Order: sequence, then C-alpha cells, then structure tokens
Amino acid sequence: MLKRIARTSYRRRRWVVAAWIVFLVAISAVGSAAGGVFKNDFALPGSESSDAFDLLEERGFDDRAGFTGQIVFEADQGVADPAVQDAMEAAFADVEESVPDVQVVTPYDPEGANQIAEGGQIAYAEVNLADRPDADFQDAADEIEAITDDVNVEGLQVELGGDLFASQEMPASELISVLLAIVVLLVAFGSVLAAGLPIMTALFGIGTGTALVQLAANGLTMPDFTTQAVAMIGIGVGIDYALLIVTRYRQALVDGRDPERAVLLALDTAGRAVMFAGTTVVIAVLGMLLIDVPAVRGLAVGIALGVLMTMLAAITLLPAVLGFVGKNIDKLGLPHRKRAEGQIEGSFWHRWSHTLQRRPWTAAIAGVVILVVLAIPVFSMRLAFADAGNRPTSDTTRQAYDMLSDGFGAGFNGPLLIAADMPDGETDLASLGELTAALNQTPGVEFATDPIPNEAKDAAIIQVFPTTSPQSEETAELVDTLRDDVVPAVTDGTELDVKVGGLTAGAVDYSNYTAKRLPVFIGAVLILSFLLLMVVFRSLLVPLKAVIVNLLSIGAAYGAMVAVFQYGWLKDVIGLSKSGPIEAWVPMMLFAIVFGLSMDYEVFLLSRIREEYDRTGNNNTAVADGLAATARVITAAALIMVFVFGAFILGADRSIKLFGFGLAFAVALDATLVRLILVPATMELLGDRNWWLPKWLDRILPRIHVEAHPHDGHTQTPATAD
Repeated sequence: MLKRIARTSYRRRRWVVAAWIVFLVAISAVGSAAGGVFKNDFALPGSESSDAFDLLEERGFDDRAGFTGQIVFEADQGVADPAVQDAMEAAFADVEESVPDVQVVTPYDPEGANQIAEGGQIAYAEVNLADRPDADFQDAADEIEAITDDVNVEGLQVELGGDLFASQEMPASELISVLLAIVVLLVAFGSVLAAGLPIMTALFGIGTGTALVQLAANGLTMPDFTTQAVAMIGIGVGIDYALLIVTRYRQALVDGRDPERAVLLALDTAGRAVMFAGTTVVIAVLGMLLIDVPAVRGLAVGIALGVLMTMLAAITLLPAVLGFVGKNIDKLGLPHRKRAEGQIEGSFWHRWSHTLQRRPWTAAIAGVVILVVLAIPVFSMRLAFADAGNRPTSDTTRQAYDMLSDGFGAGFNGPLLIAADMPDGETDLASLGELTAALNQTPGVEFATDPIPNEAKDAAIIQVFPTTSPQSEETAELVDTLRDDVVPAVTDGTELDVKVGGLTAGAVDYSNYTAKRLPVFIGAVLILSFLLLMVVFRSLLVPLKAVIVNLLSIGAAYGAMVAVFQYGWLKDVIGLSKSGPIEAWVPMMLFAIVFGLSMDYEVFLLSRIREEYDRTGNNNTAVADGLAATARVITAAALIMVFVFGAFILGADRSIKLFGFGLAFAVALDATLVRLILVPATMELLGDRNWWLPKWLDRILPRIHVEAHPHDGHTQTPATAD
C-alpha cells in the first residue's frame, strides 16, 4: 500500500503539493472563522461535584453553575473612598451593560457587604456568566478586561481572577523549538535543503491539525491549552517521522537508486515505521476516550488529529516534494561537511556497541539502577490541579489570587459549594442552618455562609471557604471530611440531599478518579505493546524486555516531574514561582504519547538488529551493526524532540510547562539510556534467545513487516560523517 501511495505522490507531485497547499489555506480559514470555544471542563460525570453542578443548574442557580470570576481591587485610601467607589461602580455598571448574560454582585451592594476585607483596602465583585453552549466566554473576558483597564484612580489597583479570566495565550515556544530543530537537522544532514524538508512536513501537519482541532471544538469540550499541546507534539513527531524517511531516501541515493526508486524504498521501509509509530500513538491517545471526562476526551481527540495529520503529511506530501528535489537533496550543503558513504565499521557508534558488548552486565545494571533511582519520587506523586497561585507574578489572575489571599485567606480562591435539594422546603432550610453551624466548627473551614435558597425554596446553596489553598492536600482532605462526616451527621434522618461541589471539589473528584485509573491504563498499554512487538519481531523476550524497560523509563520521567514540580527542586531554573501538585491529566496523556514515540525508536533499532541477525545469524554482529546503523538517526530525532518539547518549558502556563518537561525528559531517557545502552546490553546478554518463539505460536501469529523489508538488505546509516 505504501509503495502505491509513494508512487502516486511522486508521479503526481504537482497535484499532491497543490492539494496540500489548498487544503491548508482553506481549513485554516474555516477553522479561524468557524472554530469552537475552548473550555476547561474536567467535571467527572456521576461524581458528587458533577451532581452538585447539575442540581444548581436545574434549580435556578445558573449563575453559580456557569463561569465565574472576580474583579478584585485594592485601594491604598480604602475601597470606600468616594473616588474609588464612583470609578468601580461605573465599571461594574458598564460590565452589566456590555456583556450579555452576566450578573455582577458588587461589594457596594447590600448582598455583597461581606466582599470587603477587614481593613477596608481590598474588595471584590463576583462576576457570574450563565453557562450556555453558544456563550463565547473569551469575548466576555476580553470585554471585562478592557473595561477594568480604563479605571484610572491614583492608589487603586484592579485585577481579574477566577476561571473566567484564566485564558491561555499561545507562547513563542513553537518558534523557538522550530529554530532549535533546524540547527539539529543542519548538523545531522549537513544540507540546508535536506534539513528543511522535515520542518516543512511538520508545519503542514500541525497547520492542518490545529485547524481541525478548532473545528472539532464545536462538538467536543476541549481545554484551552489543546492547540498548544497539539502544536508541541505535532512539531516533534512531524519532524521525527520526516527525518526517518529523508534519511532512508538519502541512503537509497547513495546506494545507486534513481530518485523514484529511492522514494519507493524510503516509504516501504521507513514509511512503515512512521505508519506503525503514528498509528500506535493515535490508538494509545484515543484510549483515553474511555476516561469519562469531557476535557480529557477532547484533548485526546485533538492530539490524535495532530499526530494523524503529521503522519499523513510525511507519507504523502514529503514523497511529492522529494520528487521535485530529486538528487539535489544535498545541495546547499554546509561547508566542511563530508558525507560518509554508508560507513558502519569504525564509526563511533560501532565502537560504542562493542564497548557495551564487552561489559553487558555493567551496562545493564547501571542503566536499571539509574532508572530506579530517578523513579523513587513517583511514590509520593500527588495528582491535583494547580491553582492561580502558580501563574507568573505578572499575570492578572495571579495578582488577583494574591490580593484575595491577603485580604480574605488562601481558601477564598477556591470555595466549596454545598448544594442542597430541599423537598420539605422551610423545614429543610432550618436543617441547613444547623449544617452551617457545623461547618463553621469544622477544622479547616475559615467561614461558611448562611444557606441561600432559590425562589421555589426547594434548593439552597452554602459557600464554604477553606483555610488552605485550592491545590493543597489539606483542602482535598477537607472535601472528604465534609462528605464522609460533617454532612451525614446533620442530614441523616432528614429529607435533605446534600452534595459537596464547586471547582475545587470537582478537581478533587477528577484527581482521585485519575489516580485509580492510571495503573489500569498503563497496564493495558503495556499489554498492547507486548502483543504488537511479539508479532513484529517474532519473539517473546524482546517484547517482555520492552515492557519492563518502558515501565522503568516512564517511572523515571514521572519521578523527575515530581522532584521538580512537586518538591520544587530546580524550580527557579525552569521558571516556577512555587511548587505544587502534578496536573491530574498529565501522567496518563504523557504515557500515551511517550509509549508511541518509544515504539518508534524500538522498531527502528530492533528491526535493523533483526535484519542483521537474519542476514548473518550472529547475534553479536547483529547488535553491533544494528546499533551503529541507527544510533545517529535515533539521537538526532530524539534531540530534536527534546528541544521541541523542552522549549515549552519557557512558556508561562504551568500545565504546558509540566507536560513539555515530562515529554522532553522521557524522550531523552528513552533515546539514550534505554535505546543506546540498556537495549543493546540486554540483547547481548540474551544472545540467540532474544529471537526464541514457540513454533505453535509462530504459526498462528500474523506476519507484519515494519521498517526493514525482509528482502531489502540495504543499510539505514545516515549519510553524515562522525
């Protein structure tokens, strides 16, 4: 199939390139004009927090169930100063007039009297935007920001807080990562033209992928960092996939093939690895659709679309462009760069392989010990959602967070919402008064409001302000205490149905759910990888080693994330203002992505070793030649992805910073310690037993040839000198 695709793309290259350009322009225009709204909805259907949300929405508390935010202000002369009050009341009135479906409760209203902090210098207005499917929350936030920016009173500072204003901006990290990738490609290929092809392929892939994500947001709930994640992963895998194909194409030219036959060979070998790796990533990521959380499902679909488009660009657009390039791929070469004509023996990696083979036990034990030590912090990993206190100090939501914490206490930034169904009306309302008293006596509660009933008097809401911040472990424990002890002690024996909800409680529910599902998800993915590798390499021990090593490798990456982001080690180096929990969605998504990427390297390395073993029958020679032939490509591809993912550490958003760090660290480990040390060392230790497979199993397993065609026999050595 890939040969047919390659032949068609090559011979009809003008049509293929034109079609890609038209598609990119058209889908980008449509995506920009008709794209959906991104929304962070990590609510877990069926959880207590989700039930509380539904109750509030059904019983007339639409303002509490929608997007909320705060206009926080601090005045040196006091918020009751006439000039301050006049300016702020005018701003509040302007917000209500300019923004549809908004309700503003100001500290100057009778019902907002408790919104002025002790001392009278800090106050806030509660902004509630009704939750409607067609609501453009970003437009509302932008309008409110423009209004508050116009407030100009000496000694008055106005900031915006809450989820309504916590939008994400695309950082310049994409440009930085592309520039770094260009440098690596230039060094690897020694040619400007050859280096530009993977960049071009990746940009077409992520351009179309992000546009499709924008359109998909009309029907799916996608978090506001989805396009950043798609761009980050798309750049990395797009360059990686194209690099493998271009490397194979150049080597085919060196071996004497004409450009068309070189394209066919490149797609029939490296193209197979790209299809296998890309499909594996897509399947692994889409496995997260089993997680019953709207934002996680949307993020999974978005990343899958990005990977799918970069893969399609690599196997259709790239062969077409290679048709135009032909034998000129090494034109515009860098000065003093000399190509190696497929030389393996005597290369650095060939010597490195023989060094490992002389001391396989030392290499294997050292590699395992390093991975185990790095993984130790994973046992104290705490999954949660970081609050606005982790945002950059220059960010308005961070400044609003700090002002509210100073004026009202840390827990004020993440109140819990007690939603009560009151079938007995006034009788139940009296019982809720008892609940309020009990809440105010509970350790960890700063303050609980009196119950606020709806118009029908069949439901009510109580706000509970913890003494600790939304992301703290003590707040999560308080949620459990209220649900398990405090609420049942008051409501047992009554008709009241009380739920503990709110954004903070919802984050606790999702984090607990993810912690339980993560081992199951990892186990399922590892079983899948075992079966796939067993089919591809006709072996039991090779896939078993891969499962064990992948588990150690991902554990080490998790451990590094915990050490830096949760413990705070080296936090200043990567631009973190303080330590915090591990974002609950990151470990599962990280594993899905890293699994697919590691399968790429696994197949690329082991298929070459297997090819050499089938040719020579000597395991020692096969391991040495296989590593020497593939190590440069693996190193270059991994270095590019480390730069691409690592560049996102420079961004301001903590979630993307964490995700980028985890991916960069995992890829670096996988491509160096795992692929270039552990795998060759263990292959040497097991010898011919690597390829043992019971005959009965060999007969029933399907045959899949990935990366190296069984009758090819041509090398995969990159055409660059040591």
